Amino acid sequence: MEAVIFFQYGRSLRRFLHNRRSWVLLFFASVLFVFLWFDIISTSNYSWHGVQLRFDAGGGLPSRKPNIVFILADDYGWNDIGYHGSFIQTPNLDSLASEGVTLENYYVQPICSPSRCQLMTGRYQIHYGMQHSVITSDRPHGLPLDEITLPQKLKENGYSTYIVGKWHLGFYRKEYMPLHRGFERFYGYLTGGEDYWTHRRPNLFAKDPNAFHGLDLRDQDKPVLDQNGTYSTNLFASKAIEIIRNHPQNKPMFLYLPFQAVHSPLEAPRQYIDMYKNVENTLVRTYAAMVTAMDEAVGNVTDALRKTGLWNDTVLIFSTDNGARRNAGSNWPLRGWKSTLWEGGVRGVGFVTSKLLKKAKRKSDALIHISDWFPTLLRISRASKNNTKSLDGFDVWDAISMGSPSPREEILHNIDPLQRRSKSSSSHLWTDDIFDTSTYAAIRSGNWKLLTGYQDLGGWKHRGTSGNHFEEPEDSHDKHLWLFNIRDDPHERTDLSEKYPDMVKVLLKKLASYNKTAVPPFWPSPDSRANPALHGDLFGPWL
Repeated sequence: MEAVIFFQYGRSLRRFLHNRRSWVLLFFASVLFVFLWFDIISTSNYSWHGVQLRFDAGGGLPSRKPNIVFILADDYGWNDIGYHGSFIQTPNLDSLASEGVTLENYYVQPICSPSRCQLMTGRYQIHYGMQHSVITSDRPHGLPLDEITLPQKLKENGYSTYIVGKWHLGFYRKEYMPLHRGFERFYGYLTGGEDYWTHRRPNLFAKDPNAFHGLDLRDQDKPVLDQNGTYSTNLFASKAIEIIRNHPQNKPMFLYLPFQAVHSPLEAPRQYIDMYKNVENTLVRTYAAMVTAMDEAVGNVTDALRKTGLWNDTVLIFSTDNGARRNAGSNWPLRGWKSTLWEGGVRGVGFVTSKLLKKAKRKSDALIHISDWFPTLLRISRASKNNTKSLDGFDVWDAISMGSPSPREEILHNIDPLQRRSKSSSSHLWTDDIFDTSTYAAIRSGNWKLLTGYQDLGGWKHRGTSGNHFEEPEDSHDKHLWLFNIRDDPHERTDLSEKYPDMVKVLLKKLASYNKTAVPPFWPSPDSRANPALHGDLFGPWL
């Protein structure tokens, strides 16, 4: 019976194949199959002949693994960019921001290393002992090796990973350096700051005769000896452009460009200083020149992305690592400056620009923190979260790209038990059964912000072409508790702690809850073996 059925099937097939109309039908069916097949595989993360196929898994995701360019400015103030009303010329940054989404409710950490740690890990600094100060060049510490970094995850997912500029996440052992933390290419320096021209630390203006002196500039793991006299902003931009031009276009790229600018010392090429001849104050004039030099460098890097054809598939993020310093830059009208937990120290300039944004050319009020970049960039790159520790960051891509509400509702700015001193017996002791208010800490939850401990009282710095003018707060130096409604009072002028004691209790309980998850701060003693004089006049691993 089966043989008869097979014979009848074969005869029908021969008749079909000898019919011209059948061939036409077969041709169109084949074409339809091909289109359907490409439609199916384009919704999955597959590669074909080495080319990343386009897909969109829903929401506002880019249709392919995008190139990611993350530009990080150093000590760049809220009021130092054109679109926030600065007199400083930043045409490239302003243009990029106007094409994308400006982040007007964006937070960073108040000092360098903690911001970079949270960018790299998506985790609060209290969870790996980095809650006290920055990583210094003479102490054996760094971002713990068991923390998984953003470039490690992107590299696992097929990205080329590059860093050009400032590292500042530890180097006392080679395992802490960029090439061992997920980056394939490193050109830059390891410490927190140095001279812009000589690339030596400390800079030419260092006053401490006991400070370690040495060269801090590397290409991969080798010292760079031929760039004395090249301004670092221009040097790092040129190296970034070189990487962009040589990058294979069939592979996604993660380029991390943490400029030295506009960190101290205040140094700039004469051509930029001359642009601000009308500025009377020398310090303000030089700082403005540094900002404009950085702006031009950013423009040159983005031009290279356009010329190489990479721009249309690139997500560019610009961020500061903290607010401007007290003596340079401006966070007006925000209170405070770098190294403080006031808004001027932690509310940062930031924007995202990309052809891949669903809703561009707008301002975003979404609450975003620097730790959010880790899960956000993993998502848009389709990288796995496997083997990562518990994250404090949130995926905020939909908030940025489509204007959806931010999933983040609060930010732990910090809890530093090493920055504590005994307090007077007169105020706020009723709260200490919840959380020790002599501890240096701050938290933002919804519209409310609570600060505890003996903060630098901050103030408000007006900047003009004639110099800086300070408005001092009226708070007592013994004061160690503040409550603000940041939505209504973003400049932190009206303390509401006595008016809303129940809200104070709520936020103190949150601080106490976070503190239970903290590991002890790791703050080792200085190590004389770190002296570059013992290592060929070069900063680098010493253990």
